[in-house]
Amino acid sequence: MKSTLSYLLILCSLFMSCTGHQEESLLSYVDTRTGTAPSITHTAGLFGKNTEEYGQTLPAVLEPNGMNFWTPQTQDTEIKCKAPYYYKDKKIQGFRNSHWIVGGCTQDYGSMTLMPVSGTLKYLPQDRGSLFSHQEETATPAYYSVLLKDYSIFAEMTGRSRSAIFRFTYNQPEDAYLIVNPNSDEGEGYIEIDTIKKQIRGYNPVHRIYQGWGAPAGYNGYFVIEYQNEIEEYGTFRHDSLFAGQRQIADGTGIGAYLRFKIHPEEPVLIKAASSFTDMEGAQKNLDTEIPHWDFDRTRQELNSIWEQRLSQVTVQTNNRNDKEKFYGALYRASFLPRTFNDVDGRYPSFSTGHPFRQSANGRNYYEDYSMWDTYRALHPLINILTPKKAGDMMQSLVDKYEQSGWLPIFPCWNSYTAAMIGDHCISALGDAYIKGIRNFDINKACEGMLRNAFKTPSTYEEYKNGMGRRALNSYLKYGYIPLEDSVPEAFHTCEQVSRTLEYAYDDFVLAQVLQKLETSDDNFPDPQKTELYDTLMIRARYYRNVINPGTGYAQGRYADGSFLSDTGNAFSFTRFITEGAPCHYTWYAPHDVYGLMECMGGKEKYIAKLDSMFSEHRYWHGNEPCHQIAYLFNYAGQPWKTQREVRHIMETEYLNAPGGLSGNDDAGQMSAWYVFSAMGFYPVCPGTPYYIIGSPSFPRMSICLENGKTFTILAHNANEKNVYIQSARLNGKEYDKNYFTHQDIVQGGTLEFQMGPNPNPNWGASTLSLPPETMK
Repeated sequence: MKSTLSYLLILCSLFMSCTGHQEESLLSYVDTRTGTAPSITHTAGLFGKNTEEYGQTLPAVLEPNGMNFWTPQTQDTEIKCKAPYYYKDKKIQGFRNSHWIVGGCTQDYGSMTLMPVSGTLKYLPQDRGSLFSHQEETATPAYYSVLLKDYSIFAEMTGRSRSAIFRFTYNQPEDAYLIVNPNSDEGEGYIEIDTIKKQIRGYNPVHRIYQGWGAPAGYNGYFVIEYQNEIEEYGTFRHDSLFAGQRQIADGTGIGAYLRFKIHPEEPVLIKAASSFTDMEGAQKNLDTEIPHWDFDRTRQELNSIWEQRLSQVTVQTNNRNDKEKFYGALYRASFLPRTFNDVDGRYPSFSTGHPFRQSANGRNYYEDYSMWDTYRALHPLINILTPKKAGDMMQSLVDKYEQSGWLPIFPCWNSYTAAMIGDHCISALGDAYIKGIRNFDINKACEGMLRNAFKTPSTYEEYKNGMGRRALNSYLKYGYIPLEDSVPEAFHTCEQVSRTLEYAYDDFVLAQVLQKLETSDDNFPDPQKTELYDTLMIRARYYRNVINPGTGYAQGRYADGSFLSDTGNAFSFTRFITEGAPCHYTWYAPHDVYGLMECMGGKEKYIAKLDSMFSEHRYWHGNEPCHQIAYLFNYAGQPWKTQREVRHIMETEYLNAPGGLSGNDDAGQMSAWYVFSAMGFYPVCPGTPYYIIGSPSFPRMSICLENGKTFTILAHNANEKNVYIQSARLNGKEYDKNYFTHQDIVQGGTLEFQMGPNPNPNWGASTLSLPPETMK
């Protein structure tokens, strides 16, 4: 009785905003299908990358940062760059416990799929798929339902982090089947039927994601499925071979198991499922702990409550329902990753090897799947504001990976090193958390790992190939940039010399700030050592200048003899020395030294002219991350009204409340985190510093409910689609003319108030004293 009462009190409290007023359900504003169709936005296909045939997000049922993303499946493989669900597909093949790294060109792993069918037994995914209509789907973060037309089955799904419960209502008086298969493309899966315990159990090995990508060995995605109804038949299959009465099958692709129930019309069949990355016992314990009952509606209410709490961390007021839907949809998509990786008892596979099992300490979760090249920019800074305790746990998980494997990873996914992408941005994420006052992680051990990455090179080619350490670090240290002659096999993302130089310089800056910020209680470094390291890193933080061609002011490839490429016309074309973009995109990547970049370009006026041309000449490309800070850079030149104009234009044209409404793939939530920040009216241009650059707040009222019990409110009087320009501002009642504010302004609570209008005010936030601080002094 006590637990039920406590649950009801929690449920009621979650519908209250941080101001104490009764609020409507925020889940009603989220359609999880946004981004599941090809892009129809303003710059879709502009530079060639946004022309994906499919969308790249999921209509998932999940807990925020949970282990499993329970999703309808229209695609049956775990192949690279294929999401389990695409909006344009006509048939649903089942329901999957996906571990897709949402919104990126990656692949699923360790998953299984289950599917109800009726009438004739159809068990292979391509045969059993049922027609469905999007008009008969309900897709929210806490509940998904659909009518499977070919079988007249109404399918419902809800769940928790590691487990789910399904309700299948068979509307025809026919034989009812349940099909289960591990999605093993490597042919190493296993499945068994236990009619005594009324279970189907199995596993799907976590595959070597890409050849040479350092995938872990020795761990699986284990699953357990429980059913209530009595069965009349069971069996297994391999491809088109059926084995009636067989209880288990292993190895080979296309394997699975089936059950046949005898039911009455409109009789619901309840199915529960859970998974684990440790063992079958872990999967069972996850299920018994998270869903110990057979009450579908109770689990749905629990997950509803979790999501209402998550969404109400930022409350917005507006009469524009479309804007509200875009905002809360973005907050949903910014809640996928990193994912919980441990069982309810804290166990998880060791990083990079898969064994032995580790135990997360002090009740904290261990997290995995950091799409770090994307998410350090805005997703992790957003987590630092909304859920700093969780942010610290995520940072400790990075530290754990370093302790378990010897290197701080570059792009940790699939519980392994990968050779994906560039930079060293775990340094950025760790540094940003520490600079912003998050202390529930081991900063000493983090610094040890960050310094190892910044100063050491792997001793073997095997380590290097598998994604350990910084690529081309020796050249970076020798020349002060990475010359064009420096390359290793193309399969390991190694030709992007200029982009690497720019990103390493930024990472070195952040590490220097951490060393300077280290408090005595945190500090294992003697002051002289800290000072020497700080000075060295700050010199390296200026290395970005070495790849800005003084003749053009654009980033350019440079040879070991110091000469630049003579092809000065390549600034607006994709090149091998730039990562996923053109030099004009990456030129702006000196977020830690914007004023120094102005100097490299020949001064403020040339800087402004180049920045203007990014938008007037349609060079800006929002569909990929290197451009994400560019619209905010007008503030540094004393023209914040241009930032306000361009940010609002991006929000209106690159984010649509439609299945094809994202300008690129969501990249693990980074694209959506950009929108959340920009709609609130500010953006972290340089993570690792305490500053937020003001844009154009889009809601008349927005409040952030902080973990410390305080509230930070932004009022934007008269804000709407036309009134995008700031006329004046006040912070906690006092006139405010700075075009930035600090993290401390947020965490101490207060009110930032703007008067908005339809025309630019070129005087607000434009004086020298109004500009963001110089961080490279």
